[in-house]
Amino acid sequence: MQAVVIGAGFGGLAAALRMAARGAQVTVVDRLPGPGGRGREFAKSAAGLSFRYDAGPTVLTAPVLFEELFALFGERLSDHVELLPVTPWYQMRFADGSQLDYGGSTAQIQSEIAKFSSADAQAYPAFLAHSQKLFEKGYEELGDQPFLGWQSMLKALPAMMRLRADRSVYALTARYFQDERVRRAFSIQPLLVGGNPFDTTSIYSLIHYLERKWGVWFPRGGMARLVQALVALGQRHGVKFEWDADVQTITTQGGQATGVQLRGGRHLPASTVISNADAGHTLAKLLPLSQQQPKALTSKQYSMGLFVWYFSTKRVYANVPHHTILFGHTYREVLHKIFETQQLSDDLSIYLHRPTATDAQYAPEGHDSFYALVPVPNLAAGIDWQQQAAPFKALLQSELERRILPGLSQCIVDEHMVTPNYFASELLAPLGSGFSITPKLTQSAGFRFPNRAADISNLYFVGAGTHPGAGVPGVVTSAKVVERLLFGSVQ
Repeated sequence: MQAVVIGAGFGGLAAALRMAARGAQVTVVDRLPGPGGRGREFAKSAAGLSFRYDAGPTVLTAPVLFEELFALFGERLSDHVELLPVTPWYQMRFADGSQLDYGGSTAQIQSEIAKFSSADAQAYPAFLAHSQKLFEKGYEELGDQPFLGWQSMLKALPAMMRLRADRSVYALTARYFQDERVRRAFSIQPLLVGGNPFDTTSIYSLIHYLERKWGVWFPRGGMARLVQALVALGQRHGVKFEWDADVQTITTQGGQATGVQLRGGRHLPASTVISNADAGHTLAKLLPLSQQQPKALTSKQYSMGLFVWYFSTKRVYANVPHHTILFGHTYREVLHKIFETQQLSDDLSIYLHRPTATDAQYAPEGHDSFYALVPVPNLAAGIDWQQQAAPFKALLQSELERRILPGLSQCIVDEHMVTPNYFASELLAPLGSGFSITPKLTQSAGFRFPNRAADISNLYFVGAGTHPGAGVPGVVTSAKVVERLLFGSVQ
């Protein structure tokens, strides 16, 4: 088998490794100058110092998936990447000044919840048990199973209905917890995979048990070190990589993919093509004109966009944890603006990443490294980010300085920011979405983009828009789905 993988994000790298382990000749092509996709690294220099930033994912929540990839070749992840535990997983800070350290053992979590409600603390084990049932069905049983249409969905529907997948994540959380702050803390996870907690299927509440089962980790040197380790693993075992290789067309003949044509005209032949580019973009833009499917873009609801500000300081904020989620005053209302009415809000909810809390060497000595992420409407909103980026960043900086990083404006030594325009132009994300399509019930499992094209049987898809979904565990698992489609089983 001669396979070409389009895109070197986590899904594409996992697919390439699984194909190579099956004996395929694999070439990975990416239009960017290096690997990672959303998980790439930004390297910057300022004031005679070097700074780097993980562009996207900030933690590893299912290291077993990467251990499996190394084990395919008789190697061990731990020999190449050092994983550091993140404690707490997240610190939730609310507008009233209260805070909840999220993560740890049952007793630790109950102790944190009890600061808000003793009844909610007592209800936590029942919530955890429900999350475990969702994990066992949605992740362990169905996560790497192919869903190629509504027929396959019918088999899973009875179990999904028993688990009330029709409920939203927030509605499920509200069944167990009464304090609104606790509800927010335990329902925010869909935002990490592109969904609104008020309409994302409660299946995604399995994320909490997944975190409990395997913990939350950070690779020493950043998530980019994990990306680099995967590329090196592939190179050791025959996978070829081409950077600055922009795919213009997936070539076909007789209803089969025959390879890819790159910008400049060079053709790479293949008996199997796997696209880690957004599946909607692939179907609508990368096929020959007569086979393009514009409805692939218009028939799906894409996730919100992201505004991300990367910055380093000449001061160390030692009391700021690895992850802080700063809630605004409102929750349902601000999410409604982002997802439904597509308006920018000045009531910011902020995801603050400080990797130096876990890996002090991530930034130069005496300095700190951060990124602050704010969910915003995608490009369907028509927001002019060339005009809005600077004032929005100023608002974000002001909020951070007021709530958690005093003196910030006097100690910034390096910074840059990305808007939904970056996701659209650099990552070819439709509407500049941060996570491909939203994970609501009608866009889950068999209702997501299929992992194999309906009309081109040797064209496969991995990544955030496919089953099982966005987030690092989801996109890496999508490669297992493709392997199962190709070979009938997973190694």
